[in-house]
Amino acid sequence: MTAARLENRAARRLFMDRHALAEPPAGRAKGDDLHGLIHRLGFVQLDSINTVARAHDMILYSRRPTYRTPNLKRLYERDRALFEHWTHDAAMIPMDFYPHWRLRFRRDAEALKARWRNWRRDGFEDRFHTVLQHVRDHGPVCSADVGTDEKKGNGGWWDWHPSKTALEYLWRSGALTVVGRDGFQKRYDLTERVIDTGMQNDPDPDETIDWLCNAALDRLGFATSGQLAAFWATVTPAEAKAWCDRKLRSGEIMPLDVINADGTSRRCITRPDAAEIAAEIAPPPGRVRVLSPFDPVLRDRNRAQRLFGFHYRIEVFVPAPKRTYGYYVFPVLEGDSLVGRIDMKARRDSGRLTVTAFWPERSVRWSDGRNRRLASELDRIARFTGLAEVDFAANWLREPI
Repeated sequence: MTAARLENRAARRLFMDRHALAEPPAGRAKGDDLHGLIHRLGFVQLDSINTVARAHDMILYSRRPTYRTPNLKRLYERDRALFEHWTHDAAMIPMDFYPHWRLRFRRDAEALKARWRNWRRDGFEDRFHTVLQHVRDHGPVCSADVGTDEKKGNGGWWDWHPSKTALEYLWRSGALTVVGRDGFQKRYDLTERVIDTGMQNDPDPDETIDWLCNAALDRLGFATSGQLAAFWATVTPAEAKAWCDRKLRSGEIMPLDVINADGTSRRCITRPDAAEIAAEIAPPPGRVRVLSPFDPVLRDRNRAQRLFGFHYRIEVFVPAPKRTYGYYVFPVLEGDSLVGRIDMKARRDSGRLTVTAFWPERSVRWSDGRNRRLASELDRIARFTGLAEVDFAANWLREPI
């Protein structure tokens, strides 16, 4: 089958459009409007690091600057329009997707038992009944409320005691649902008390695989079968490939050669009208935006490098002497280009957003105009995070690396 061709700039714009970054950052960001944005993205990844703001808040703010942190909490905890579970990591997911997580629950139930017997703590399976009964009797609980007589190991953050491990397993396998967070600590309740009965239906696995692959393609614009599998991290690579083969034969999708930033091409699949849609997308606004390291446009680091020519790796787990940039460095977007990265931190005790360093990309001439646009964005971020002003370290503007 002959493949169509999508030039790099058109591919960037289609990809950004699917991630709500091709239009001006504006609009309402609460209630149905916020839910619509998350539905469009598919999910919003959660992360506990709060260097400036948490990942989910930065993701939503970068698209809707009217967004404020309580808006997501209300949508999740009060309106029950979202549920929390895993895609490739912990995420907030629209509630109407819930039936298709039944397959994920079953697969996690099988996979995690074996993995956690070795990785977590022995004996967690023996705690299932006790933990469920505690939740049934006492209502929503945190991990601190169970296994109070059990000793935690010495392995740090992930070395859970058996009842904590049981609590997480029962959530991941669907018996429990996270109903909110205190700080960043999850509260769990019985799924039967939380999820509406209308969401409790259990689709056939083939129906769910079809839904997940279609939904992933709609949110990526174009993809390989491996990228479809990785989007929700529920479908296996073999299942995604088989889905692509079927849809290619039926004509529902078509092959597409996407031109990368370096001029090479990568064979993908897409909808038959994707090239026409891409041609109609207006140039993204020139406003400078600071993105979360976990922004969906950057989640697949290799895809971002191919499309934007932007090599990005988070260095949280890299020892300080071996870091190229810094502990938690934010990518910077301008138009349809990733133009640099910035190392900054909220100093809440002094009310300052402190910029340690900014590195423009080698291909970018960092002009006075760009400097002013970056400064304006940093002022907006400071207000969003409740800080009074922005200050810059000496020699903050660095040479490209």
